[in-house]
Amino acid sequence: MEPVSVAAFTDTYLPTVNGVTYTIETWRDRWQERGGRMDVVFPGSDEYDPTDGEFPVRSVAFPFYDGFRLGVPRVPEAVRDVDLVHAHTPFALGLSGMRLARRREIPFVASYHTPTGEYADYLTSRARVESGIESLSERYERWFFDRADAVVCPSEDACEHLVSEVGVETEVTVLSNGIDIERFVPTDAAEFRRRHDLPDGPILGYTGRHGYEKNLSEFVRAAEGLDATLVFGGDGPARSHLESLARERDVDARFLGFLPREELPAFYSVLDAFVFPSPVETQGLVALEANACGTPVVGVDAGALSDTVADGVTGYHYERGDVADCRDAIRRVLDERESLSESCLAKREELSVERAVDELAALYDRVRSKKRTARR
Repeated sequence: MEPVSVAAFTDTYLPTVNGVTYTIETWRDRWQERGGRMDVVFPGSDEYDPTDGEFPVRSVAFPFYDGFRLGVPRVPEAVRDVDLVHAHTPFALGLSGMRLARRREIPFVASYHTPTGEYADYLTSRARVESGIESLSERYERWFFDRADAVVCPSEDACEHLVSEVGVETEVTVLSNGIDIERFVPTDAAEFRRRHDLPDGPILGYTGRHGYEKNLSEFVRAAEGLDATLVFGGDGPARSHLESLARERDVDARFLGFLPREELPAFYSVLDAFVFPSPVETQGLVALEANACGTPVVGVDAGALSDTVADGVTGYHYERGDVADCRDAIRRVLDERESLSESCLAKREELSVERAVDELAALYDRVRSKKRTARR
C-alpha cells in the first residue's frame, strides 16, 4: 500500500528544539523517503523560515512557559486534501487538525507527548489551585483524545497514565518515537573535549531544556563530593539557578548552551554517564540518543524513564528525591562503564526510527481501513 498523505498539527516546532520537534522532523523525513507526504502546520516565528511542506500560522507567546507559542487555530488551504490528520498537541492547532478530520471524514490520530497536568506549577504555587488545574487538564485530555481514531504513546508508562489516570477509552498504541541510529553513533570526542576545555577524569552530563520541571538541581546536588565534571547542553529558565547551586555546592559545572545537532554524538560520547533526573518524560529521547552512542544513563525511577532505562543494561535508576541514591547510581555506572557501554550498543537496532515509522505506517493503514469499514 502506498504511503498516505498526512497533515501533522503541532504547537511545538522549529525554531524550538525539543523531543517533539525532533520526532516530527524525523518522522517527516522518513515518510518522504518512502514516497509519502507529511505536511506540518505549526506556530509561526520570525526566527524560522519554513521549507516546502511546512505551513506556519499566526501565533502568540505563551506567557507561563518560556519559548512556547500557541498557534491561532487555522487550517491552511494547502493541507486540506490530505488522507489523514495527526495531531501532536491537544491544544490550539490540535483542535484545528480535529476540525479538518471531522469536516473531511478522514482518520484522526493523536500523539500524547506531554502530560499537561505536570506543568501546573508553572501557573501557580498554591497547592489547591494546582490540583484543580491538574484535574481540569486531565478532563480536557480525556475529551480530546477520546475523539481520535487512535492515540499514540511513546512509552508504556505514558500509555498507563492516559488509560488508567486520565481515563481515555480510545485505542491507545505504544509506539516509540525512535532515533536516528545512523547519526547517533559512538564518536571520537577528543576534539569536542579540547574545544570546550573539558578536563581529564569522569564527565557527567545532560542536554535538553533547563526547565524547573526537569529537576536538574537533583543532579547538581548528587554530584557534590564526586570527583567529576558536569556538562550541561541546552538552556532554559532554570539555568541561572543551576549555575548558582553549582557554585554554592562547589561542583565543577560547565554550561555549553545549545549545541548544534551534529555535535550531539560527540557530546554523548565524551560523557561517562548521562544523568536524567526528570520525572515528567513520556519517553526521554535524549536517554536513547546517549545509549546509542554507548553512554549509560542514570535515570530517575519515575515517568517513562522507569522503562527507558534498563538497570544493569543501559544504566541504573535511583529513587526520586533521594540525592544519596542518585549519587550511588552515578558511582555504580562509573564503576561499570565499560560493560554498560557494550550492552547499550547491543540494543541500538531496537531504538531505530525506521522501526518506529514501520509501526506508524501500519497504524495509519489500520485506522484508514476501520474508517472505510465504518462508512459502509
